[in-house]
Amino acid sequence: MSDDTIRLVTIGRIIRRRWRLLTLFTVMGALVGYGASSLFPPRYTTSASVLLPGTWEERELLTQAEIATSSVVIDRSAAALRWGGVDGNELREQVTAKATDGNIIKISGTADTPEHAQQLSDQVARQFVVFAAQLVGTSADPKATAQPEALRQLVTQTSRRISELADATDPGRTVESVQTRTELAKLRTALQEAVSKLDQVDPGAHKADMVVMGPAVRPTDETPPTRTQLIVAGALLFFLVAAIGHLTAARMSRRLRTEPEIVAALGAGMLGSVQVPTERLAHRPKEHGPRAWGRRLLGLDVRWDTPTPQRSGDEADRQVRYRRVCARLRDQLLSPGGLLVVVPEGDEIARQAAGRLSAEAGDVPSPRSPDGERPALRVVEVSVSQPMVPDRNDEAGVLIVLSAGSWTAAELSGIAGACADAAHEVVGVVLAGTVWARPGRSGGSSRADAVPALAAGSDATGGTG
Repeated sequence: MSDDTIRLVTIGRIIRRRWRLLTLFTVMGALVGYGASSLFPPRYTTSASVLLPGTWEERELLTQAEIATSSVVIDRSAAALRWGGVDGNELREQVTAKATDGNIIKISGTADTPEHAQQLSDQVARQFVVFAAQLVGTSADPKATAQPEALRQLVTQTSRRISELADATDPGRTVESVQTRTELAKLRTALQEAVSKLDQVDPGAHKADMVVMGPAVRPTDETPPTRTQLIVAGALLFFLVAAIGHLTAARMSRRLRTEPEIVAALGAGMLGSVQVPTERLAHRPKEHGPRAWGRRLLGLDVRWDTPTPQRSGDEADRQVRYRRVCARLRDQLLSPGGLLVVVPEGDEIARQAAGRLSAEAGDVPSPRSPDGERPALRVVEVSVSQPMVPDRNDEAGVLIVLSAGSWTAAELSGIAGACADAAHEVVGVVLAGTVWARPGRSGGSSRADAVPALAAGSDATGGTG
């Protein structure tokens, strides 16, 4: 797993084999999200729009947006709302304003209820319009305001004087009088147009007339994150943490999975591999107590990172594999006698394979035995934490049977060292794996019933017929 690429099949395997644990983590995450939602009470947000007539530059609109959230406007709004225990400092965190297209200032208010959110937005919009109008009225320079008015009065007086001059002129008797009246009429018209343009460019004439574009809409949905969103987010987060934890643990695992690594750790040659049907692994490790019960309930007593068993041939095909291993084993023996089959304690796959090998070896006489004596295989389970192998009696060597991906190099080296301490020579290693079983061929002999039941730490001897 440490060298493999994380693929969808790996994620699917985690979900399929650890669905109970993942479900527990998901429920815990949902409960945490529900608890977090109590720390974040429901919030509702709505907006009121204020129209600014006339022509405004972008920086002027930004200034007006800042004015809408100023302390003066917020404090006035808090005083007008009269919410108990709520002052301007608290409301300032609940109000935002921004300039949008079309010279519109959008004022948003957030509160604990839809009614309060609507009231807050409307009140801030009204106080903003009032305060902006006051700013325009008080910020104007008195001298600058008086000059246009004096100019208007001067233009009015000039226009009246022009009319008097036009009336005093000889009406149409000479060419010069007609031209004079015409010029005076043009001058009066030009003065009137100048006054009209002066009124149009007056900066205070139109910018003070801000308009609130209707009341804010009462919100119906909560502002994110809602309670549902927090619950879903918590469940998803805990699910991902559990899945990533499985992947991280598998990538950091030091269990040996390939034949060269296992052979190097044990210091013996590989005699072959055998297959164990999955239906023969029905019982779980023999553990008792609340902890073991909890592991079985959550499915932790079965490893998830082992490859999915492949489909194999029938019972006859699997029997051929065992017979071939037995034949190679007999070729490795330099002297007649039995063999000690060492199985790591807790390796159920290897235990089943060792029992099958013991049964197969007991049916075929050894070619090195002059009396046709069948070689006996004595199966023992050895603890990997404190390996202890029985002393040598009449065994010709030790055969180690184990499954790939279950043990680290240090654990296997410990077993090999225990064999050496007991004066045993490791003659070979057999690798056991699981497969999906298919129905046997007609007439094929099945060895399923010949496998002896081995208790943890017990010895078993193959039958001699």
